[in-house]
Amino acid sequence: MADIQRFARRRAAPIILELDLTSDLVEGVPADPLTAAVAHRRPTLREVVDGLRRAARDDRAKVLVAHIAAGGMPLSRVQEVRDAVAEFRASGGVTFAYADTFGEFGGGTVAYYLACAFDEIWLAPPGDLGLTGVAMETPFLREALDRLGVSVEIGQRHEYKNAVNTLVERDFTPAHREALGRIVDSCAEQVVAEVSARRGLSPDQVRRMIDDAPMSGRAALEAGLVDRIGYRDEAYDQVRTRARELAGTSGVGSDADGDGGVEPTLMYVWAYRRAEVRREASPVRRARGLAAALPVPVLPGQSGGDRARRRSGTGPAAATGAAATPAAAVENAAAVDGGAGAAAGGDPNVVPPEIDPRTSVVALVHGTGPVVLGSAALPFGGPVLAADAVTAAFRAAARDSSVAAAVFRVDSPGGSYVASDVVRREIERFRATGRPVIVSMGAVAASGGYFVALGGDLIVANPGTLTGSIGVFGGKQVVRDLLGKVGIGFGAVAAGENALMMSPRQSFTEAERAKLEEFLDRVYADFVAKVAQARRMSHAEAHELARGRVWTGADAHRHGLVDELGGLAHAIDLAWARAGLPAEETPRVRLTPKPSVLDRLRTPKSSEEPGAAAARTAASLGLPGIRGVLGALTAFDALGGLGAFAGLGAVGGAHGGLSVGSDGFAGGWGALAPLAARAGLPVHGPLLMPPVGRLR
Repeated sequence: MADIQRFARRRAAPIILELDLTSDLVEGVPADPLTAAVAHRRPTLREVVDGLRRAARDDRAKVLVAHIAAGGMPLSRVQEVRDAVAEFRASGGVTFAYADTFGEFGGGTVAYYLACAFDEIWLAPPGDLGLTGVAMETPFLREALDRLGVSVEIGQRHEYKNAVNTLVERDFTPAHREALGRIVDSCAEQVVAEVSARRGLSPDQVRRMIDDAPMSGRAALEAGLVDRIGYRDEAYDQVRTRARELAGTSGVGSDADGDGGVEPTLMYVWAYRRAEVRREASPVRRARGLAAALPVPVLPGQSGGDRARRRSGTGPAAATGAAATPAAAVENAAAVDGGAGAAAGGDPNVVPPEIDPRTSVVALVHGTGPVVLGSAALPFGGPVLAADAVTAAFRAAARDSSVAAAVFRVDSPGGSYVASDVVRREIERFRATGRPVIVSMGAVAASGGYFVALGGDLIVANPGTLTGSIGVFGGKQVVRDLLGKVGIGFGAVAAGENALMMSPRQSFTEAERAKLEEFLDRVYADFVAKVAQARRMSHAEAHELARGRVWTGADAHRHGLVDELGGLAHAIDLAWARAGLPAEETPRVRLTPKPSVLDRLRTPKSSEEPGAAAARTAASLGLPGIRGVLGALTAFDALGGLGAFAGLGAVGGAHGGLSVGSDGFAGGWGALAPLAARAGLPVHGPLLMPPVGRLR
């Protein structure tokens, strides 16, 4: 009996939640099994935010400690973590932040901005406070390309579409400097405002301290920027002491026999969240859920009329006016594009939602990385927002009656124009089934990443999100002189006036240049027209906000490009409410797609099967085939791929570059695509956000 009592006390012991914020959190879900296996030990942003929200309702978890470092987390992602920490504090939780240093004689502004969300900030004795402000740097390669013998022939719409400036300019143009300067100013304003509010200082005082940084830990303590100087063991001892005090006050983990209770348990937030999810999925809870779905009472307290009320659309959900019947779905579809509504309404695979507070879920679809045609990315090559995979996910959600709404999480700098519009269309078709779609923007959702967001009911962005960049570019680099320097010559034969238009071995002819200009005009006009329609603006208003300019989420909200400010959790709450589900219920979220092992291994029989969203060809699993091997191993083929990066990320594949979704490489840079992406160069299509660098 004593052993049973000790076990029960351990299960009820107070929990000290721990966050490791020394590196960036994972955004999205790895597409391929190999990357997913490697990333399994890394916490995702959603796990951290959802774990903190769950802990805010748990009396055992009242203390949070975070280890913070200048780990390169984007400002927008930091803001989502800050919001979750604030919600935990508001529930009565106590929070501690510990840092070895906020930048070792270097920039630590974003890391310190994150720490300010906590009640108490600890800094190790040798540490510095690098609250040095906000800065971005942009590389310019024109001089280097000239020396190599590479000429750039490119067009853009319009002056703020600065992705191409990296290749064609030697310094900032006025428009480029203006746009980047405003991004930096907006981010700095957000940092100063929050540091001022949380540390009890005036904005002018904070700005003076920024200009005086970096400073030593002792100087930061005297200035009121940190609360305690101490090493990690000292900080964690204080955290444990506080947890014992709170547990003694609340009675959590106390011992009726008077032996002093149970020592608090230290647990990562993501591990706590996974344990809670497993507990909720226990056989007993699942049995109750299944019983609730049956037409006759099975468990005590279950009403036999529950199932009938849900099918007839009565009850709590119906009272809110949610679309719970096919007729309601069709009526709701009238608010969506007529073609999309007609297509969805006539699709025999679409299942109208059954709105039930006990079983309905919000489908969460991730779109992370450059927008590309196809279904997958090369393992370890970074995530991509693949049109085939995302559209299959929305089709799968449309066939699930338990899905009441969807949240589309976008973290993408853009890419393919065609892929972006295909995704936008599929979102509109999903909305035509009577379900709302809320778009949640991550660190960046610009150009093609903004294009895909136009299909949603509402767009939610963090103040530090980089968005907009409504514009287009296209062209090629001519490497004829470079190849001549190393003694490589090419011969070519062609049937067709423009068959070699995108060849990197020759310049555009006048007719070919005219074709490029027509393409840029057409894509830009379509982009702006769809922005104007979705955002309820005139074409002139949309064009004024477009022109390729990148905005912060705060500025985009002020200009009407974004509906609300907030993170993924806020978007999920909005989707739950718009579906007509009760506010007192915690939103249930289902990752879509969440393929089984069988779905990952077997070949789907059609593109309409749920497993199609997880389909992976041999090429996308790292088996590139003969063409991919030759492209990776042959130097002149790689140089040929370097030349062409117009044509929506695939045209370069006809001249040595390989397109994502076929052989695993991004068209435009061929086998050099991974290196080009790491260098911040435009590689994935004409709708790409200009490279703006990382805040530091």
